[in-house]
Amino acid sequence: MTTLRLYLAIAAGGALGAMARHLVSAAMVMLAGPGFPWGVLSVNAAGAFIIGLYAVLAGPGGRFSAGPVQRVFVMGGFCGGFTTFSIFSLEAMELWLGGAPGLAAVLVLVSAPLWMAAVWAGAWTGGRINAAPQG
Repeated sequence: MTTLRLYLAIAAGGALGAMARHLVSAAMVMLAGPGFPWGVLSVNAAGAFIIGLYAVLAGPGGRFSAGPVQRVFVMGGFCGGFTTFSIFSLEAMELWLGGAPGLAAVLVLVSAPLWMAAVWAGAWTGGRINAAPQG
């Protein structure tokens, strides 16, 4: 395994994750409107769930075997490209400066607990799948 393969896996996963983030964010604006950044809130929650689930399912003792290239593709690449703290920070600041400090506070106060709950839920789900009989 070369370092180049790891970097290429991260780059490919990151590109796919970034495209998925854009599509989800655009869909959320279409569904819920532009008044609140539902897109960044939802992609970070989904990304936290995915990384928690994958870490348990593909980790040591997990149901699925994944080598270093597959792990960095999903976790460092896709999840890293899919989730975004920088966009979250920008949208919170724009809400605040745009005269909606209450919405900015809601976004900030809801985000971290939601994302932590999502990563826990993903890890818990992965543990349940690992414990289930294989068939």
